[in-house]
Amino acid sequence: MSRNFITVTEELHDYVVRHGTPLDELQLALRAETEEATGSAAGMQIEPEYAAFLTMLTKLTGVRQAVEVGTFTGMSSLAIARGMAEDGRLTCFDVSEEYTSIARRYWARAGLADRIELRLGPAAEGLARLPEQPYLDLAFIDADKESYRTYWELLVPRMRSGGLIIADNTLWSGRVLHPEPDDEETEAIVAFNAAVAADPRVEPVMLPFSDGVTLARIR
Repeated sequence: MSRNFITVTEELHDYVVRHGTPLDELQLALRAETEEATGSAAGMQIEPEYAAFLTMLTKLTGVRQAVEVGTFTGMSSLAIARGMAEDGRLTCFDVSEEYTSIARRYWARAGLADRIELRLGPAAEGLARLPEQPYLDLAFIDADKESYRTYWELLVPRMRSGGLIIADNTLWSGRVLHPEPDDEETEAIVAFNAAVAADPRVEPVMLPFSDGVTLARIR
C-alpha cells in the first residue's frame, strides 16, 4: 500500500509557518514573554500554526460556547476567543495563578476579556459544576494527561450534537507506540486514545499535527 506522508523537519516546519497565517504583534509579545517568564515550561505553549488552526476551526464551526481545560499563559484561549462570535463565551480552567495572570493581561490587550472567564482550581471539579445539558460547541483539552479521560467523560454529555472536542498531545512525541514501564503519562494517553476511538458518541480523527491532535465530533 502506498503511504503518502513526510517527515516534518525544522526547516520544513519553518516553511509551513511562513506560508500560513502569521502571529500578530500581540501574539508575538505573548510568545516572547512566556519564554522569558516560564523558562523550560514555555514548551507548553502552542505553536504559531496551531494558534491559526484553532482560530479557523472556531470560526468554521460557529462557536458561541466553549471550554478550555489547561490555559497556561493564554495562547490557545486567545486563538479560540478570536474565532468566536461577539456574543461568544469561553470558560477556561487552570490551577496556576502565576501563568494565567499573563493570560489575563493579553486577553485584556486583545479586547477579549469580556468573552473569557477563568476559573482557577481543579478542572474536574469545575467541569462537574457546568450545566448538565448539551450546550457546548467546542472544548479544548490540554492539561494533565492522567486526567484526560476524566475530562472527556465530563465534557461529552455537555457537548451539543455537531460540537467538537479537541485533545492535544495525543501522540506524545511518539511514545504512545512504545510506552516505558511506569510512564504514567504515556499510559494515560494510550488509554485515552483507545477510549476515544471506541466511543460510539463521537466521530474521531487523529491528526499527526504538532504533538498529535485528536478532533472528535459529537454525533
